Amino acid sequence: MRFIPISALNGDNVVDRSENMDWYEGPTLLALLETIPITDDYNRRDGRFPVQYVLRPQSLEHHDYRGYAGRIGGGVFRKGDTVTVLPSGLSSTLRSIDTFEGPVDEAFAPMSVTLTLEDDIDISRGDMIVSGDSVPRVSQDVEMVVCWLNEKRLTPGAKFALKHTTKEVRCVVKDIAHKIDITSLEPVEAGKDVRMNDIARITIRTTKPLLFDSYRTNRATGSMILIDEATNETVGAGMIL
Repeated sequence: MRFIPISALNGDNVVDRSENMDWYEGPTLLALLETIPITDDYNRRDGRFPVQYVLRPQSLEHHDYRGYAGRIGGGVFRKGDTVTVLPSGLSSTLRSIDTFEGPVDEAFAPMSVTLTLEDDIDISRGDMIVSGDSVPRVSQDVEMVVCWLNEKRLTPGAKFALKHTTKEVRCVVKDIAHKIDITSLEPVEAGKDVRMNDIARITIRTTKPLLFDSYRTNRATGSMILIDEATNETVGAGMIL
């Protein structure tokens, strides 16, 4: 925490240092706001690239081109890096990183790029190309905090469509652990349901394994939305624990 004695009425230590507080040797409010470090919203350590689309032009100019297009969800990818394709677990080397403006030697979140590999690997939408020592968790059981957005209440056993990065699966709510008081952030008894604008800690089970990180580690791979299959409405926004 930073403490700055100020007077908004007289302007003391807001923009210029106050002559009335010669005992204070710290920065003014404006100087602190302009120089204070800000945490990056993107994880720059763990390489995460959810594949959105497989490019196969099959033209005379690019007759053997196979690229994997998407938006980088974390880390830095460099030409020549060793990468792993999940869920298959096969490894390869980055041959090129292509963009609309042309090839680049490196790319990072949140750039939209097309990656090509030295090896032919069966990759499709929803797969993930990762780099570095850290790999995402792989599981069908996901514990998360959900912000409920629908007038229809959330109850155990409810089924939804789920969208996580570029992967779409179905899921069922296994358990509602508790709700969270938005003023104190303390857990409170959930009862039998979660109502609109409630925040709750729940556990879901998906029809296929997901590749994910915690929301604290990576917002791109740690977030998801729940969709009502009948109306196609987004009913919940989840943050994976």
